[in-house]
Amino acid sequence: MITAKLLAEQKNPQADVVFGVALTSLLVMEKKDMLEPFKPEGVQNLKSEFVSQKSVPTWTGMDAWESAICVNKVELEKRKLPIPKTWKDLTNPIYKNLIVMPNPASSGTGFLDVTAWIQIWGEKQAWDYMQALDKNISQYPHSGSKPCKMAAQGEIPIGVSFGYPAFKLKAEGAPLEVVYPTEGLGWEMEASAIVKGTKKLSSAQKFINWSVSKAANEAYAHNFSMVAYKGIENTTMDFPKNLPQMLVKNDFYWAAEQRERILAEWSKRFEK
Repeated sequence: MITAKLLAEQKNPQADVVFGVALTSLLVMEKKDMLEPFKPEGVQNLKSEFVSQKSVPTWTGMDAWESAICVNKVELEKRKLPIPKTWKDLTNPIYKNLIVMPNPASSGTGFLDVTAWIQIWGEKQAWDYMQALDKNISQYPHSGSKPCKMAAQGEIPIGVSFGYPAFKLKAEGAPLEVVYPTEGLGWEMEASAIVKGTKKLSSAQKFINWSVSKAANEAYAHNFSMVAYKGIENTTMDFPKNLPQMLVKNDFYWAAEQRERILAEWSKRFEK
C-alpha cells in the first residue's frame, strides 16, 4: 500500500522519507530513480548487506525478519502427527487442510517464502513444490503474523509465518514449536530512504542519520531477530545464535525485478 501510494505520487512527491519499508519494495522505487542518494553519519557501523552498494547509498537497512513455521504441538499430538522439520515435509498428505500460509500478493512474509523457494530449488521445482503444498493449505490470509496467531490459538495446527511472533507467542505460553526448515530460510529487510524531490532535504537527512544510529537499532532489536548495526542482537526472544547462517543467500534486486511476474504466476495458480 505504501509503495503503491509513493509510486502514484512520483511526479509530485508528498513524502520526505520512506521509513521501514520492505527492501524489495524500496528497490522498485530505486529503479524508477525516486530515491535521493545520501551517505548517513555512522553508516560504517552497519553490516554491509544492510547498505546500498552504490557509491553514495540510496537506502540503508534497519532490521530483518525470517520465515518460520509455527506448530501447535497439542493439535498435532491430538491427531498423532509428527512435527514437520523441513519445507518438503509440509507437502506430506497427512497435513491436508492443516496448514495456513500468508498470501504472497498481500504479505511480504508470503512473498519472501516464495522467492526463497525459487532461489533454493530453481523455478520449476519451486512451482512444483508450491503446487503440492497448496493441496495442504486451508487458507491464505493477508497477514504474515496471522498464521502463527491461528496456530497459537489452536485454530490450525501449522502456520507458515516468521520468527518474531512465533517466539513472542511461545513466551506468552502458547504450545508452539518454532521450526526453522533445514533447506534454508527466506528473509526480508526493512529499509529507509529519502524521497527524491523532497523540499525538506536537511530534515530528511537528519532523520536518516538517526535511523542508522545505535539507539535506533537498539529499539528495532526489541521487535526483530536481526538488525543492521554490528554487535546489536535481540535479547528479549530465544532466537538461535546461528540464525544468520540459516538464511538463504537472498538476491533482493532479483526479487524486486521479478516481483510482478512471480505474483501474477502465484495468483493464477493459487488464488481461489
